Amino acid sequence: MEAVKPVFTVHELTEYVDLMLGFDPNLKELAVEGELQGVKRHASGHLYFTLKDELASVNCVMFRQYVQGLRFIPKDGMHVRLAGRASLYQKDGRFQLTATGLILKGDGSLYAAFAAYKEKLKGLGWFDESEKKPIPFLPNAVGLVTSASGAARHDVETVIGRRFPSMPIVFYPAAVQGTAAAQEIADAIDRADAEKRCSVLIVGRGGGSMEDLWPFNEPPVAEAIHRCSIPVISAVGHETDFSISDYVADLRAPTPSAAAELAVPERDALRTALSALGGRLTNALMNGIRTKRDRCRLIWSEAVRLRVHRTIEQRRQAADEARTTIMQQCARALEQRRHFLEREKERLFAYGPQKTLERGFALIGDGHGTIIKTAEQIRTGDTVSIRFADGTARAQITGKEAK
Repeated sequence: MEAVKPVFTVHELTEYVDLMLGFDPNLKELAVEGELQGVKRHASGHLYFTLKDELASVNCVMFRQYVQGLRFIPKDGMHVRLAGRASLYQKDGRFQLTATGLILKGDGSLYAAFAAYKEKLKGLGWFDESEKKPIPFLPNAVGLVTSASGAARHDVETVIGRRFPSMPIVFYPAAVQGTAAAQEIADAIDRADAEKRCSVLIVGRGGGSMEDLWPFNEPPVAEAIHRCSIPVISAVGHETDFSISDYVADLRAPTPSAAAELAVPERDALRTALSALGGRLTNALMNGIRTKRDRCRLIWSEAVRLRVHRTIEQRRQAADEARTTIMQQCARALEQRRHFLEREKERLFAYGPQKTLERGFALIGDGHGTIIKTAEQIRTGDTVSIRFADGTARAQITGKEAK
């Protein structure tokens, strides 16, 4: 019997495609390089633009909380690297990229120096996967090279303390900013390598400008990481920041906190895993059923969370479009009111005294500003003023007659 294919509503189809994009590991965290085109900053603070190259283009949106973290003002023609994920704007079924970060590429002498040194080390084979040492699953201790006063040390210690409370942390302090920072970082790495007190080493610092992060792009640090016999995790800046140390290290982490998560497993998770292994040895069938059930719960929970997140984003974009429509309608209404007032002005002027005078009538006054409306107001011999449309004349009354 042939299987019955599902029939979707349009909304169900777009929602399903958006969820599938969110589950694809290659599309939910990606980096894309291209040229900015049609950059528009909405009144809501969200940024809309197109990312293009010689052969294709794709619509992009960057929400306000991420726009506020940019270190430059995006403009048409800029060549950038976008960090984000693929999504579908369900209102019109449009494929787009939702950006969480933008890096300006190919601009400034620092970047030129960075690119040149990167190409040199790449040519030496320092970035090859064959050069990378595996990160131990359960290290005997974690080494940390960073500033004694920076937030990176606190973040790493907090995450490791939560994930594996008994894990020893060996701290190697070093300046992470300034002219002497690169050599201090290199010396700290060499010291950790010589002491062999830890089986994995985290090297990094928190976010900052390219100038702040520059010590991690200098030869002393790259060379120290390359010759270090201990596996090194580089954690410099934020998710969108890339340094030479990231490429030379055995593993790159987007932040110091993420490096701590990569360095040590969760102790409770390990205990659970051991228990699950014992269960499989005693009852393979029941453990298989349990694993599949837990996996279904995990997928369902992730789908619900992703669905809510996507709905919020869709509503944000719909609100932007509604606001634009309202502003356009208000502008049209104001223009219609302006034309109406102009017409009323012309009508009012048509009934005014000037128009009456232009039709051949005149106003007679006593010469002191009082308008004479009846013959009883004047006497023979009085001098009066006569106002025409184009001027005023004076006259003397030589006689008068009753109506």
